[in-house]
Amino acid sequence: MIDTLEKLLRAMAAHGATKFYAKKLSPNDNSKNQVYLGGDYSALNILPFGRVETDSDSKAGSKRDRAKAWLSFYWLDENGTHEAPEAKLILYPKYPEVRLSGFLKRSKRAPSAIMRRRDDGRTLFLGTTPDGRVLAHSVMPGSALRNELDALGSPPQEGVFIELSIDARAVGDTRGQLLAALRAIHAKSWIASQRMGPGGLAVPYVAANGGGYTLEAELGISPNGYAEPDYLGWEVKQYAVNDFVANIAQNPVTLLTPEPTGGIYRDEGVEVFIRRFGYADQRGRADRLNFGGIYKVGAPVNINTGVRLHLLGFDDEKKVITDMTQGIALLSGDGTPAAIWNFSGILEHWNRKHAKTVYIPSIKRGPPMEYAYGDLVELCVGTDFDMFLQALAAGAIYYDPGLKLEDINSARPRAKRRSQFRIRHTDLSKLYHRMEETRLTL
Repeated sequence: MIDTLEKLLRAMAAHGATKFYAKKLSPNDNSKNQVYLGGDYSALNILPFGRVETDSDSKAGSKRDRAKAWLSFYWLDENGTHEAPEAKLILYPKYPEVRLSGFLKRSKRAPSAIMRRRDDGRTLFLGTTPDGRVLAHSVMPGSALRNELDALGSPPQEGVFIELSIDARAVGDTRGQLLAALRAIHAKSWIASQRMGPGGLAVPYVAANGGGYTLEAELGISPNGYAEPDYLGWEVKQYAVNDFVANIAQNPVTLLTPEPTGGIYRDEGVEVFIRRFGYADQRGRADRLNFGGIYKVGAPVNINTGVRLHLLGFDDEKKVITDMTQGIALLSGDGTPAAIWNFSGILEHWNRKHAKTVYIPSIKRGPPMEYAYGDLVELCVGTDFDMFLQALAAGAIYYDPGLKLEDINSARPRAKRRSQFRIRHTDLSKLYHRMEETRLTL
């Protein structure tokens, strides 16, 4: 029997969970009304999700104003885990809010007797795994698990979720642990350029872009293919500066590098796109076309490419999505869609790795390349997809491509793809609910 928080969280950990949460359910949190997960998109930073698709339920008319984000969801009990194949997040951008739905359908051992009820005091416990699964367990009011949760007092919360740790007490001070690790790295002064190699061993790195790799190696961070933060739940990003006094970032922050999901770029290919909207290389390099420049929502048409950036299906006054089938678009002067990034695709990219981020300044010297890391770091906490779109609509986030087509007159022209959305370092505060500058040394 799972009758203590420690038993529950250890059972979840045995099935791969590394993060643990609880939500105290209201009477309206049930299978009929769905489970409310907050009045913004912050739940998407907590629960790993898969494909996102626009709802097209014809019985209810047009539902282009909402979307589904599918979950790999499993109920957990003393007998193991049991899949809930219809579990998903429903996104209502006009409010905005996120709800959990479909968690009982086609799940043979789901706790229907609990999740169909309207009793106040029910509790939903969740564990998430690095490979994108969500483990769930629910209890009735007055249960030993709920009583133990209430006895914790005021544990940390993220949105509607109470954060828990494996020992059933409040989450440890990951902020303090992170700062302690960064303080030790700062104290080392110059560090030889390196990156984490196979088997978790650092190896020398000779290229000039080793600032991030070196910091990750010092923190013991190994590259992985999962959408997981780097260190103790924090995404770690370094940025180059000329000196630690001015601490001015040399380059903007690259947020996303998604390929278009529509328009000529997707439908006819990148070569056709560049031939139609590109321009001759401005440094005089022969047999080459480029597609570059800075594209901001509301800016005029780019004179070199003939396109401008639009945010379609978004109400700029109310700051909400009005049509989930639309998205970010590069349109020509006559309205031809040159490239489109659908909201659903961008939403899949803007995931939990952005929930908590620390930015660390670095300087370099060499060869041989060495890096030092400053003591003034920025801790950024709390973001959601709405904040991303609002920053895009305001022009703070911009499209900064680096596309080129070489050997254009040959039988086999070579295309290079680089689509990226960026933001100036000084505008990062537009993306986070809380941003704090902290010195590692006092």
